[in-house]
Amino acid sequence: MALAGNAAAQNSADWTEPFPPFRIAGDLYYVGSKGLATYLIATPAGHILINSDLEANVPLIRASVETLGFKFSDIKVLLISHAHWDHDAGSAMIKQMTGASYMVMDADVPVVESGGKADFHYGNTPASLYPATRVDRVLHDGDEVKLGDAILVAHLTPGHTKGCTTWTMKVKDNGKEYNVVIVGSPNVNPGYKLVGNTSYPRIAADYERMFQVLKSLPCDVFLGAHGAYFDMEAKYARLKAGAPAPFVDSDGYKKFVTDKEREFQTELAKQKAAGAP
Repeated sequence: MALAGNAAAQNSADWTEPFPPFRIAGDLYYVGSKGLATYLIATPAGHILINSDLEANVPLIRASVETLGFKFSDIKVLLISHAHWDHDAGSAMIKQMTGASYMVMDADVPVVESGGKADFHYGNTPASLYPATRVDRVLHDGDEVKLGDAILVAHLTPGHTKGCTTWTMKVKDNGKEYNVVIVGSPNVNPGYKLVGNTSYPRIAADYERMFQVLKSLPCDVFLGAHGAYFDMEAKYARLKAGAPAPFVDSDGYKKFVTDKEREFQTELAKQKAAGAP
């Protein structure tokens, strides 16, 4: 019961709070809530959706897609950033509504198909479980997802989950081409064991690998699984005020990665010291 309470406490009110949908750049759109990021990539062959979020968010996501003038039923591909309930609990519902092909990074597939039960940290926490969903395509590091004129690359950035995925793509906007990075998650959640984790022995090494990958990616447009990662609300306000390309923020991306790596290293050192005789 205590575990369930802790998980429920992690559900922030802004996760289900509506947020106006908007075009980020090119054919890339934001269709998520205030606290949980969901992205639509529109193509002539149908659309790609990244993150299904909570089951309660699905009507909100659908309304946002339709407000932008697109058909929810035209979603052909469903992707996620990682297999935590706040980013993939709505996947079964969206698959049923759209018939979309669900594509998930290999190491997260067991978690998705068990409805969260195979998660190394939250698997025994009832509040973090969700409808088990069959994966249609198992992705591997570096795989491409193509639909129409859109090409996304799946980068394995493990640690937060074993199959945490950072997505990259190129978009053209006002005659310029931009590198887009949608960060999976670099966070070390409360209670994560970085030292002596029997259910995820490689967790610390995987976090280190993840930061190396993130630092290697060229980034113009900085996005992520939560709007707070990239200061979405402030940038959206600038967009509404007419600022050109407010989501182009390579410096903000570098600072975010640097800050998160420092947080990880601090927590790792703390846990190592606590475990020393």
